[in-house]
Formats: sequence, C-alpha cells, structure tokens
Amino acid sequence: MTEERFDIFDEELRPIGTAPRSEVHAKGYWHRTFHCWIVRREDDRLFIRFQKRQAGKDSYPDCYDITVAGHLAAGETVRDAVREIEEEIGLAAAFEEIVPLGEYRGESIGEAGGTPFIDREVSHVFGWLCGAPLTRFRLQPEEVAGVYEADARRLIALFTREEASVEAAGLELAADGRMLPVRRAVTASDFVPRAPSYYAGIFRALCGHYLV
Repeated sequence: MTEERFDIFDEELRPIGTAPRSEVHAKGYWHRTFHCWIVRREDDRLFIRFQKRQAGKDSYPDCYDITVAGHLAAGETVRDAVREIEEEIGLAAAFEEIVPLGEYRGESIGEAGGTPFIDREVSHVFGWLCGAPLTRFRLQPEEVAGVYEADARRLIALFTREEASVEAAGLELAADGRMLPVRRAVTASDFVPRAPSYYAGIFRALCGHYLV
C-alpha cells in the first residue's frame, strides 16, 4: 500500500514540499489537519459531541478526542477535508454548513507502536451544529470506538479545573458491531493530551457562536 503524503511547512508555515506520513512524524515537519467539533443545541444548552479512539490506534489509544479529525493529504484543501466527517461517523456535511473557529498550532512528542514521533500540526478548527441523535452515527470501526456528548459549560469547567469529572452519555461499539448505550464519568486526563486552553477555548467559541 502506498504511504500517504502530506504537504509540509517550515516554522514560518511556508510550504517546503511534501513528505510521506512516517517521515513527517519522524522529522517533526509542520503539516495541516482538520478538526470538526459537532454540537447539539437543546434550548439554552449546548452539548459537545466527542469520540473515543480505538484501542488499536498507534497513538493515544482509548483517549477521548475531537468528534472528527484527520490529516490533509498533499494537495488537499480544507474544503476537501470535510470528507472526514462522513468517513469517521457516517454523517455528510457540506463545507458551507461548518463554521470556522480558527487555527491551532500544536506540538507533541511521544511514541506510536514503539516508534518515537514528533507531531507538529496546524489544525483548521470548525464547528458543526447537528441535531442528529447519536444512534444515527455510523462509526468507522478501525478508528472510532464510541461517540458521546456532554454539556458544553460543564466541559469548559472540566478544562479550567473547576470540575474534576463530567458525566457523558454515549454509544460504544460492541464486538458484534452493535452500538450500546453507556454513561461515562470523563476527566480532562482522559482526553488526547493538548493544552487545556485549546479545549476550553474551542468550547467557549462554540457556545459563543451557537448560543446567541
């Protein structure tokens, strides 16, 4: 199988070519990703939807994460990346339906499958208001183990250390492919490690946009 290639950038985010995925993460090249946080509104409350990464993922297995996220392949635009929504959770969104929330530059160092990595991402972050029930979601089983939702204001409090845990309601994939309802107490440390200000800032931006 041909390894996917990403556009790569220098520290000033000037394009410097393309490289295969393994080289991008081995050498720490800046590259672009797509983040889409899906939300549901109920009266004056907003619910943030988020996923759980599969246990077999080579990085951050079993961690809670952005509802939908993915890398931009070489030559792809952010508009093209909206395909990730349907690929990961089975719901189709037009690019015009999602709301830009800004860019986030993040760096992390870790190990994936026994191989060290340096991950430097410029993430294009979006929100999408979608009232479809979680039972409508069709999860990509090799990527996503479950999908959940929790009150946005309580999640903000979680990442500003005002709350130790928050209850989330969701659905998890069983071994036979069924989606089973669950309730989980989630903590900030259960999420993919990013600056708490990323999570709190995005959740505030979502509330500011959708609760006006």
